[in-house]
Amino acid sequence: MNVTVFCASSDLVSSQFKLQADALGRWIVANGHTLVYGGATGGLMDAVAQAVRRESGYIVGIIPQNVIDKGRKSDICDELLCVETLSERKELMKDYSDVCVVLPGGFGTFDEMFDTISSGMLGYNELQTILVNIDGYYDGILQQISRMTREQLGYVRTSTLCVCNSVEECIDILNRYFMKKGYSFEFLLICNEDFDNLKNQN
Repeated sequence: MNVTVFCASSDLVSSQFKLQADALGRWIVANGHTLVYGGATGGLMDAVAQAVRRESGYIVGIIPQNVIDKGRKSDICDELLCVETLSERKELMKDYSDVCVVLPGGFGTFDEMFDTISSGMLGYNELQTILVNIDGYYDGILQQISRMTREQLGYVRTSTLCVCNSVEECIDILNRYFMKKGYSFEFLLICNEDFDNLKNQN
């Protein structure tokens, strides 16, 4: 199965985030899955890919030409697919994906996450997206989405997006997802402080 990871390429990310990305990469290989990611060097992209490479796993990178032109192309991918635009990159990443994991990141990560969720809501894909809210990184976004639902301006299906607080919790979700076909995430999209109470109900 292909696990697509959306995450930061900035080298300024914290060591805590890098350790979590490393743990996810090791799990991907230990369970016989393939990493699909942005194909660039630096940050959490490099952390998760290097972990997969150390464990002799398989890596698919999907990268825009302008990132290659800036000297940011990873040299450790088994397959490196070059595209011209970010839109092409997002479409190809979704096409290759069986499940998406979102680690901390910047505008590119936000864009990839929301594109996957919104296209799923419209029926263009059936991907499950797991948002890993490490150290409350995504609290602000979750609060905004919660307000969106309260104001009845939109909603998110629990089968499209779930939220967890660490890669350890993410791995638990992934284990259940891959072990049981048709598993539907029963995690509502709510603010981080309520997550533990909801998790205990499932």
